[in-house]
Amino acid sequence: MLATTRAATPATYSDGSPLDEVHYLECKLILKPDRFTAAEVFLEFGQIVAATAARCGVGYEGKGVALRPELREILFLDTAEYRLYNNAFILRRRIPYVHGFPQPDPEIVCKFRHPDLDTAAGMDMRPGIAGRYRIKFKAEALPLKDRVGGYRLLYSHNVEFNQSQAPEGDQTAMSLLAEILPPLAALGTDPSDHVALVNQTFVEEVLQALGVLDFGKGVTAESNIAIWRDRATHRRLCGEFSYQAKFKRRDDLHEKAMERCRAFFLELQQTAREWLSLGTTKTGLVYRLKGNPPQAHE
Repeated sequence: MLATTRAATPATYSDGSPLDEVHYLECKLILKPDRFTAAEVFLEFGQIVAATAARCGVGYEGKGVALRPELREILFLDTAEYRLYNNAFILRRRIPYVHGFPQPDPEIVCKFRHPDLDTAAGMDMRPGIAGRYRIKFKAEALPLKDRVGGYRLLYSHNVEFNQSQAPEGDQTAMSLLAEILPPLAALGTDPSDHVALVNQTFVEEVLQALGVLDFGKGVTAESNIAIWRDRATHRRLCGEFSYQAKFKRRDDLHEKAMERCRAFFLELQQTAREWLSLGTTKTGLVYRLKGNPPQAHE
């Protein structure tokens, strides 16, 4: 399920550092928004997950799951002509809420997402900041765009840091963003270039933890389900079920465990086919809200 085609001679970044390796496998199902009318729907889908896991010989521990959804606000930022997204970048600011109150230091996430592993790995996502940051390189499995029963892979090379770690100044200016996030420099940094809120949409994410999936051979994955809404109108945009496994080396993913993971992903598509929304991603939905579709690599 996880492809790792890589040249025989290891490539490096410009400073000689080795290319980042994939350390996460995340499987995602985008869900139709219609059913998400109450928090109990999260647990209803959890029952579908549990039943499917049992049929596939996959362990599922969900007894301790309590209905306690978490709230986050997600803002997508791009130029007026979607220059970032059209070049496979996603820039967003994420604000978690605790007991109903926004936390004071938002998280900045910049992703380079591409279907080719080598292209994604070759993008040096290290930021130009003195503060702390985290690199996450994921393989993301999604259903096929046009039918149930298969999967496609996108490789998501991410950098994450708190907004307080970035230098002061107009952080909407492409010139400063290119200093903070060097890969964006190739997109142009005219002094008049700025990013703004995509489609003027504040996304409200309601996230519920579900059970832990056990595929055997030490491969486990925490799962969750979420609904995305337009905060201003309360319009439901989509739901998403996902589960993610973390590993140090590709060799840690035993073939039998990966086969169970693949079989479970395909079977869950069949079991939950009435819930599925094919052919898009959460980010893609936000960009297409007002009928100006970008030319994305997703």
